[in-house]
Amino acid sequence: MAATMARRSQYGTVRRSVYGRRPELEAYDGNAARVLEGGEILAPRPQVRPRERAISRPQIQVREAGKVSLFAVVGFLAVAVFAALVLMSNVQTAALSDRVVELSGELSDLQSQEAKLRAQYELAFDLAEIEETLTANGTMVKPQSSQIIYLDLSEPDSVVFFDEEEESALGGLLEQLGELFGGAVEYFR
Repeated sequence: MAATMARRSQYGTVRRSVYGRRPELEAYDGNAARVLEGGEILAPRPQVRPRERAISRPQIQVREAGKVSLFAVVGFLAVAVFAALVLMSNVQTAALSDRVVELSGELSDLQSQEAKLRAQYELAFDLAEIEETLTANGTMVKPQSSQIIYLDLSEPDSVVFFDEEEESALGGLLEQLGELFGGAVEYFR
């Protein structure tokens, strides 16, 4: 511990605690030149400029112009054609969407017109008046209770086929051959 204290006392002005007084700051007189203990003034060193190097361009070797590849030309033409096709399809899509909007507006107008015409049609024929007119002159008669039949559809349907006289297969074949022969004779006459 004594060695540490001796070392601190040796560098006393430089190695003070951070929180203590710093005598070197109190001794600053505003001059940039440092004053040595012997009274000599130490002038600041002149700044040394770095050497400027002459800029030289590196020699670049230029590649000779090569031939244009046929594959590259065909590729660029294909890209141009496809770009034109995409542009044309976008134009057609826009035109079709405008036409769809126009037709949907026309459809809504026609539907409203249809509803008005149906209402006029229903008003033109009054069914109650027609029924009253026809029942008054006797042309139409209301059904009697004996004429009304109710069907019970709760059970599943079934169908029964009754066999009539079964013809033999040989008889049907002979009949068809006769008709065929008769048709051929009529054709050649």
